[in-house]
Amino acid sequence: MHPFSYADVVTDSAENSRARDGQALDVSIELLKRANESGLGSVESVEALYFATRLWSAFIEDLSSPENSLSQQLRAALISVGISVVREAERLRNGTSTSFGHLIEISTIVREGLR
Repeated sequence: MHPFSYADVVTDSAENSRARDGQALDVSIELLKRANESGLGSVESVEALYFATRLWSAFIEDLSSPENSLSQQLRAALISVGISVVREAERLRNGTSTSFGHLIEISTIVREGLR
């Protein structure tokens, strides 16, 4: 006999997933803050933008999956946020935007929503 029910395992898995996503966002936020202090074109900005783009691309891919258990409406909203983050990262990379503030703010809001 197994000590855990299927519902317990699924709930635990979802909680672990949220925690991992939150930790990844924490790393991204910290990198973005360092990049903001160091300025565009710095090694820190390249690292932060690369990390944020990869992270949000992974989120978008997961949210696009039919196996994702979030509601369709929430998934669509988060995909839109993710696309916005990736586009802003590209604007920072090519110099048409100059502040990391938007990326830090959005990532922080999403991070807080995972708590």
